[in-house]
Amino acid sequence: MRTYVLRRLLQTIPLLLGISALTFLLLKLAPGDFLSTMAENPQISAATLDQMRHNFGLDRPWHVQYLLYLRNVFLHFDFGQSFAYHRPVFAVLRDGLLNTLLLAGAGLVVTWGLAIPLGVAAAVRQYSWTDRSLSFLAFLWLSIPEVLSGLLLLLLAAVTGWFPVGSMHDRAFEDFGTLRRVTDVLWHLALPALVVGLVPLAGRMRQMRASLLDVLRLDYVTTARAKGLDERAVVFKHALRNALNPMITLFGFTIGSLLSGSIVVESIFSWPGLGSLTIEALQTHDQYVVLGAVLVASTMLVLGNLAADLLLAVADPRIRHA
Repeated sequence: MRTYVLRRLLQTIPLLLGISALTFLLLKLAPGDFLSTMAENPQISAATLDQMRHNFGLDRPWHVQYLLYLRNVFLHFDFGQSFAYHRPVFAVLRDGLLNTLLLAGAGLVVTWGLAIPLGVAAAVRQYSWTDRSLSFLAFLWLSIPEVLSGLLLLLLAAVTGWFPVGSMHDRAFEDFGTLRRVTDVLWHLALPALVVGLVPLAGRMRQMRASLLDVLRLDYVTTARAKGLDERAVVFKHALRNALNPMITLFGFTIGSLLSGSIVVESIFSWPGLGSLTIEALQTHDQYVVLGAVLVASTMLVLGNLAADLLLAVADPRIRHA
């Protein structure tokens, strides 16, 4: 197992290098740079812009900039400076990353906390009104775009006043006590987490249903029933554990969809996360912030897939990694 984990971690190095090179190239192919907007200001002289371009290294070919970037990363663990904030990239991304992880984690709880029990309920009551109702709800939610669902919940919050509209906390947040702060953040988190979590929920619920139905048809389950075991024991002690194995494999992909979904939701609900910072950096051509955000998101996806593999090995003793 240790060798497997080490090998997977080493495999991420060329993957992240390829992602960073492609991202850097695409940023350079885009028209303009960070100083393009400043050049429209007549109060800034051309000499000042040329000096800033030289200081930022924007006057060099893109491949030279990229090689210098890699040198700083490997020799000094320096991921560059933000042009707009004049701070190290990860100092700019730190708070946004934590906020995005909080949102994605809450969405993960919504997805798996509902997908597994609802999928089990649909499978054990196959073709009943429960199964048909859940199937209809899954079909309905899969048909609604994420942006539309976010806007509908935002409208609900604005009309009813049950939930706050936008931001991560109240304006008087600094004056609150610890418990009040936690409650306030959770209150602001409720709707964004619901939108993020419901995006993959419908698919995961249907997959849980199909996986459990396949296991319930296997011979050993039939044998357990023939021995007179209670149906609840057959489902939860014998069938469910094996039915969860395909779901664990999908865990890593769910993390990826949650992270990508968070970017859209952050824009709708004004959640100050990594997605908001990335969009702002793209608009201002703050290339090292964009590059850092892409690398962080890619790393999270790789680690999510690794976590899924390790959980699968723990859940199924028959699986062993060399």
